[in-house]
Amino acid sequence: QVQLVEYGGGLVQPGGSLRLSCVASGTIFSIYAMKWYRQAPGKQRELVAGINSGGSTNYDDSVKGRFTISGDNAKNTVYLQMNSLKPEDTAVYYCNADIRAFRYSRATNDYWGQGTQVTVSS
Repeated sequence: QVQLVEYGGGLVQPGGSLRLSCVASGTIFSIYAMKWYRQAPGKQRELVAGINSGGSTNYDDSVKGRFTISGDNAKNTVYLQMNSLKPEDTAVYYCNADIRAFRYSRATNDYWGQGTQVTVSS
């Protein structure tokens, strides 16, 4: 089994910064990609940023230039550095990972963390 645990959410003033972390643990042979999603009250979950095993990244237009996703393959960890935060960034942030568990099988599964609340408010 695989678990994803997010850290680093909280309350921050507009213009402030937060750094989220997500650690994957369990039966892991390879992590193909890790992503951050967010879901604000009354809205659908949306993709914020993603990074693949080669280090390629992608971002939603709303966070480009403000958020940076990075990963540490040795630690099975992905980070989301969030700068210049706005009230509209308020949401529950979820970590997602596409993971291959075993060397002998190319099958991958999609895993989610439990979410961490980010609130941007004065």
